[in-house]
Amino acid sequence: MARRHRRKKLPQDPVEATIESLSHEGRGIARIDGKTIFVDGALVKETVKFIYTKKHSKYDEGKVVEILSSASKDRVEAKCQHFGVCGGCSLMHMSPEAQLALKQNTLEEHLTHFGNLAPQHWLAPLKGPLWGYRRKARLGVKHVAKKERVLVGFREKGSPYLAVLEQCEVLDQRVGSRLAELGSMIAKLAAYNRIAQIEVAMDDEHTALIFRNLDPLSEQDQQALIVYGRANDLWIYLQSGGPDTVTPLWPDNPQLSYAPEEGLHLDFGPNDFTQVNAGINHKMIQRAMELLDIDAQDRILDLFCGLGNFTLPLAKRVMEVVGVEGDETLVRHARDNAIKNNLANAIFEQADLTQTALKDYPWAKDGFNKILLDPPRSGAFEVLHQLAALGAERLVYVSCNPATLARDAGELVNKHGYTLESAGVMDMFPHTTHVESIALFIKP
Repeated sequence: MARRHRRKKLPQDPVEATIESLSHEGRGIARIDGKTIFVDGALVKETVKFIYTKKHSKYDEGKVVEILSSASKDRVEAKCQHFGVCGGCSLMHMSPEAQLALKQNTLEEHLTHFGNLAPQHWLAPLKGPLWGYRRKARLGVKHVAKKERVLVGFREKGSPYLAVLEQCEVLDQRVGSRLAELGSMIAKLAAYNRIAQIEVAMDDEHTALIFRNLDPLSEQDQQALIVYGRANDLWIYLQSGGPDTVTPLWPDNPQLSYAPEEGLHLDFGPNDFTQVNAGINHKMIQRAMELLDIDAQDRILDLFCGLGNFTLPLAKRVMEVVGVEGDETLVRHARDNAIKNNLANAIFEQADLTQTALKDYPWAKDGFNKILLDPPRSGAFEVLHQLAALGAERLVYVSCNPATLARDAGELVNKHGYTLESAGVMDMFPHTTHVESIALFIKP
């Protein structure tokens, strides 16, 4: 008979410790009897009392209950009333400057650890709005009988349960101020317990809400959603299954769009991928073009191009740019955007370079002298040898994961002869530990 392992009971009394450094997740690091403790809510050089939340064989975890010494110069009062309960933000107790320093340090340490390298120049961090910046989100929805209400928002910190939230300070306030209101509205529907989530997407003027309905909604419920949408200038969609089931309920033919730069407009669907922070996106596009050092004679490859966020601004300035994307729907939308903006030199192709070699595609025969790539969190390791074979003089890598950027940077530099000329962070997600970064590689 298998022996059952009993979970060790956690100490109940607060413990005193001095914080030596910060982890990449922004937790204070202390040591007690030689064992590392990660303490939520603690900052460097603070002496704190904390309680244990988890114990492991090699490290433990805890959270601050009292600061005993003078608070760190980096500590600020969290603006959000739900900070510490909601799992959406973890750095709101740190000044914006300290948050950026942490992210810069995270990128630097990853490049050193995984790639054994450092850039020749560090780029100044890109900064934007700190509050109400988020235009894309997935909100959980749950009827909780014990609380006699429908909750709308994000999960509790370290828990699978939804937090009780009145509002969200980092969400654009067109939705961020409505979390409790949305819960009250859903609670009045007959299907109050059959709405699983709300997908949020916004442009400068419009707000779209996709209600994930687990069962078909009655005519009465649909009408209630329409009335709510009209009253609050919110576009309402339903999603009964996968992404292809997203259907507008009100108005009849809504169309979201955004301007990556002045004079350029990209249409997108409410469930298409777009950058969540419009202010940083504008600056990121300009920085990418500066790093590419674009010229009217350039032929550029934009890999993982999505809707053409980088591709179309580039097309206004170069001879030709080919955007490559694995998602067929995004490719179709990108082509429509090129036509809408009269950019015939922007070519969009659906391709998976892990399945078919780049050299086998007709559009790659003429080669590219510059490359931009913006891969998912998993990075681009599997295709780097194909990109390196092009011999492009400049390669700009936009990353949402410093670990895979560092790994790929090591491959480009140590195996394919590139130089890491510059790198830096972009504060796409203030008050979170998410590190968005950009790097320039040059072929000597």
